Amino acid sequence: MQRMFPIQTGRLTLLAALSGFAITSQADALPAPVQALADQGISIHGQFEAPGGMRGYGASVQGQDMAIYLTADGEHAIVGTLMDSAGNDLTEAQLDEHVRVPLEAETWQLLEESHWIQDGNPDAPRVIYTFTDANCPYCRQLWQQTRPWVEAGEVQLRHIMVGILAPNSPALAATLLGADDPAEALHRHSEGESLSASAQPRDIEEQVYANNQLFDELGLYATPTSAYQRETDTGLLRIDRIQGMPNEARLLDMMGSEAP
Repeated sequence: MQRMFPIQTGRLTLLAALSGFAITSQADALPAPVQALADQGISIHGQFEAPGGMRGYGASVQGQDMAIYLTADGEHAIVGTLMDSAGNDLTEAQLDEHVRVPLEAETWQLLEESHWIQDGNPDAPRVIYTFTDANCPYCRQLWQQTRPWVEAGEVQLRHIMVGILAPNSPALAATLLGADDPAEALHRHSEGESLSASAQPRDIEEQVYANNQLFDELGLYATPTSAYQRETDTGLLRIDRIQGMPNEARLLDMMGSEAP
């Protein structure tokens, strides 16, 4: 199945698959109205102070984040956006802090724990994860375009090898992951050297399967898809993603600077 598409940008958050990241301890026992929503499948991720004596809860369901407001009497819960008298949205910033940021931190950890090939200096200050298929010409094009930053030691790419584009893609991904020197093998392949699949141990094959699962759980559909962290004006770390080949402006955003 072909999964190469034009550039798509946005945030990368695994809200649905991380539904277990929620308030579960006795110390954080939920009030009855909020618990009733949790019993219906809504995941509760954290709580915050709200105006009017209310208490707010950051929540999500089926990949959508939301705010729940518990009334001052503790007897009722309201789901929605809270506005002040000037028409300012008081909910968005709370969702950022109490739902999106912690969940994206969990997503970043999943990327770290996936099976990837190091490309560049492991001490480079900027880390970019990119889902790479050995049969993807755009992946090789991205590899070429990122050489100035990688070779200058400013950026490290971590290629999460997936097998999705062609019947032999899983075997080629396993061949690269299982090579004596995976980084060198990927380097030669990205420069145009022909790659033939070779039998790999079961654990290497399972690494490709796990990467494919992560690709699907994140709702991705294109290779390459790249993910990187950026700091917001308020100092929070968020994940940005680019599905497909980035244009020049987005490439600079992803690399974090002009080409060295």
